[in-house]
Amino acid sequence: MLTLLLGTLLFLTASTLTGYWLARRHGPDVPEWIANLQARNRAWWAMIAVFGFAVWLGAWAVTTLFIFVSFNALREFATLAPSRPSDHRALIWSFFVFLPLQYGLILYGWYGLYSILIPVYAFLLLPCFTAFSGDCSHFLDRVARVQWGIMLCVYCISHIPALLLLPLPDGMGMGLVVFLIAVVQASDVFQYICGKALGRHKLAPAISPSKTVEGLVGGITLATLLGGALSFLGPFNLWQGLIIALLISVAGFCGGFVLSAIKRDRQVKDWGTFIQGHGGMLDRVDSLCFAAPIFFHVIRYWWT
Repeated sequence: MLTLLLGTLLFLTASTLTGYWLARRHGPDVPEWIANLQARNRAWWAMIAVFGFAVWLGAWAVTTLFIFVSFNALREFATLAPSRPSDHRALIWSFFVFLPLQYGLILYGWYGLYSILIPVYAFLLLPCFTAFSGDCSHFLDRVARVQWGIMLCVYCISHIPALLLLPLPDGMGMGLVVFLIAVVQASDVFQYICGKALGRHKLAPAISPSKTVEGLVGGITLATLLGGALSFLGPFNLWQGLIIALLISVAGFCGGFVLSAIKRDRQVKDWGTFIQGHGGMLDRVDSLCFAAPIFFHVIRYWWT
């Protein structure tokens, strides 16, 4: 874990110094992409400090951190997904009943109810609250938005601290949390860097103008190699670490790509402005929405 921390700090330091050097080189007229790189670097320093402190404090702190992440991600999703007054009861239940209950079940260690609370009970109850309002205009669209929001922002993200539920040797659950976040977030960073340095062929400009084939292949390849290097954090060997890192990197890309399609549909660039240089909270965890549940169930099925 110490090696990972030192490596992360070295990478961030190099990135920060590079941004500073590029800005000095261009003088007062700093290009937008360099200013964005500097803003991203500052945000990464803050995010890694907060996450590292939560990991040091333990399971309660990590779970509390992701309660905060889920709440803000769901708030951003609900803000961009148009709703009507008749949807407010379902939204209130999503924010103030199902979200805390989902994370409470993690802290309590009750996997059985945790795994079905939102996919079964929330999916059945939330449309009832909307129907009881008597407003049937665009009913299916409105219900689907609420269900998608709670599924992505609460259920999927909650699989990150849920890794601490798994019956693994002491400390390994936290190692899996670090492995998942390090690989998936590194994949995003590597895709961005490789796209800027090598990108020639646009992947799907109508959905994500900045994503390129070269960036995707380079980013996933580097993240896969990083996963192999970090395999000591989990119960798997080097080759298993490589395969799992590849799997969650691809899943992470799909998560970011799908949520980009939603943003394009809503005609916005970012989900919000919560994190300088990154957009909203959901812009930062969109890849984890898809990668986290897949990673959790792969580990649970094969190693517990």
